[in-house]
Amino acid sequence: MLAIGVRLRLYDGCMAAAANRRVLWIGAALVAAVVAVYAQVYRHDFIDFDDPAYVSENLNVSRGLRLEGVIWAFTTGHAANWHPLTWLSHMADCTLFGLRPGAHHLVNVLFHAANALLLFALFYSLTGAVWRSAFVAGLFALHPLHVESVAWVAERKDVLSTFLGLLALLAYARHVRHPGTGRYLTALVLFALSLMAKPMLVTLPFVLLLLDYWPLGRFAVPADAPGGKARRQRAASVRTLLAAAYPLVREKIPFFALSAISCVVTYAVQKAGGAVKASAAMPAGAKIPNALHSYIAYLVHTVWPDGLSVFYPYPAEPYPAYETAAAAAALIAASIWAVRLGARFPYLPVGWFWYLGTLVPVIGIIQVGGQAMADRYTYVPLVGVFVIAAWGVADWAGGRRALRTAAAVAGAGALIGGAALTYRQVGLWRDTMRLFSHALELDAGNYVAHQNLGTAWAKRGDYRRAIEHFEKALRLRPTDPTILVDYGLASYRLGNVDEAIAAYSKALAANPNHPYALRNLGIVLYERGRYAEAAGYLERARRRMPDNPLLLYTLGNSLARVGRAPEALATFRQALHLLPDYAEAHAGIGAVLAAQGQAEEAVRSLERAIALKPNYAEAYNNLGVALYRLGRVPEALDAFDRALRSNPAYEDARRNREAVLAAREKPPR
Repeated sequence: MLAIGVRLRLYDGCMAAAANRRVLWIGAALVAAVVAVYAQVYRHDFIDFDDPAYVSENLNVSRGLRLEGVIWAFTTGHAANWHPLTWLSHMADCTLFGLRPGAHHLVNVLFHAANALLLFALFYSLTGAVWRSAFVAGLFALHPLHVESVAWVAERKDVLSTFLGLLALLAYARHVRHPGTGRYLTALVLFALSLMAKPMLVTLPFVLLLLDYWPLGRFAVPADAPGGKARRQRAASVRTLLAAAYPLVREKIPFFALSAISCVVTYAVQKAGGAVKASAAMPAGAKIPNALHSYIAYLVHTVWPDGLSVFYPYPAEPYPAYETAAAAAALIAASIWAVRLGARFPYLPVGWFWYLGTLVPVIGIIQVGGQAMADRYTYVPLVGVFVIAAWGVADWAGGRRALRTAAAVAGAGALIGGAALTYRQVGLWRDTMRLFSHALELDAGNYVAHQNLGTAWAKRGDYRRAIEHFEKALRLRPTDPTILVDYGLASYRLGNVDEAIAAYSKALAANPNHPYALRNLGIVLYERGRYAEAAGYLERARRRMPDNPLLLYTLGNSLARVGRAPEALATFRQALHLLPDYAEAHAGIGAVLAAQGQAEEAVRSLERAIALKPNYAEAYNNLGVALYRLGRVPEALDAFDRALRSNPAYEDARRNREAVLAAREKPPR
């Protein structure tokens, strides 16, 4: 007997070692597959769609991790979101890599690979099913619907919040298996951190309850009431389930509290930032049909991921009532089916309600943004569908060898096909031009595609082509303030200043607080010499975008022109706080100080400006004026000469030089 026991222990040890090796190989394969499909992003650029606001043109982020930046991350509602951990992760990237887009992309890829590993670890630890868990993780890693979350730098919030959320689920599972206050608090803290990266996972407490049902098995299994009718038996079963659920819900009250706080903060910040669509722009009657159709459309794209786009506009016409009714009926029928089969196949209700529930925050009932749906919203919800697929196919095959072989071949084919489609989809994210050209091929009425192609052409300096796209976008959305602002800027660059002013004015008629319309109109009015009007618009813009150096510089000049020197100096200094090497702001301070008779201080500021921008003609001219007032005539003449060498057509510098020469040559009385 002793020998048999030893052999059994040796056998169990060998099997455990083999299982561990298999798990390690699966983990390595997941990482290798993600890298193989996504490594191409190292050659990709930033996309001119949220990436500038998040990284490439955001001074608070692009200067890297600094104390001021950390404070800003926790106090800002920039980009209509409160997600301080996401800002900090972007700042860390800028500290490590500067603004090299390929490195920023690769960090997203690493998070995605880590998420695939965590998902595998979660379901393997919960169920002990190696291959089913691996299949769920493989589908997650290689599905084309997840490309948007990974290949878009601005969606760092998606992969980061999921990473922290999956860690919270693992910590919770460990707490259930080995209860302890420390493990519970670890799960709670990780959940809070996930919400601080993106509030997508506010539904995680409900996911915990689903996992309690299966595979953790914490709900008491209702036994049929002896005798009696089926109705009484079902009533007894429901009462038993509710009794089992009560302590589990009570246990999660801190998680629900965090979700509630996150919802309130998110709604307030997004409403303040203008991301929540007004009821007039998005009637309540259109939201429910769109939500129902989106649930079905995501499932269709899961099975047949063709025609994926960076932006899906709302349909021009309302959905037919019969289509909406059919979508609602299909979702209700699937829910009833999942519940009825839940006793035999508990993964069915868990996977289905995971999908339905985790999509609720982004399904459009509270509309944020102008999209009807978005691929990135499926990053977490599709896990539920993948669970149904993995466990359902395995149960279908059962112990029949032929069916198991067929299932394995089909599963491998799905992963290989998904990898190929994902690789192609990743390639579309190479740059703005390619991404939105593809979106326009799919839908000629995609106004966001036209707008972003216009922006791309404008950045290349081809403003006429840019205006063509902006005009097409405006035919589809004639009062969209963002498109009007872009159109106005392109018109201004072409010298059509009156047209630019008209476009900015239309944008402000549609949204009186649009920050870029206020800023751009203020700048144009300043250049037209309408300084008081310019200052008014720029002051309104500053209240909505206080961290824009160009705005602050132009506002400072406007204030100086209307005799508000102290305010002008404060505004220039605010610009320098944001951008210490801003030569124009140093020059602005110098000009104001010189006009106030503080020549020595003016000289220091102007010399600083020239050191930063050696051919700065206006700074040389103002330096000459300040030096002359200090009696340093030869140096003043040299400054005027340098101004004219930098800009031979600079008449102010020429007149000042001639005036100094005339004063020096005047005979004494």
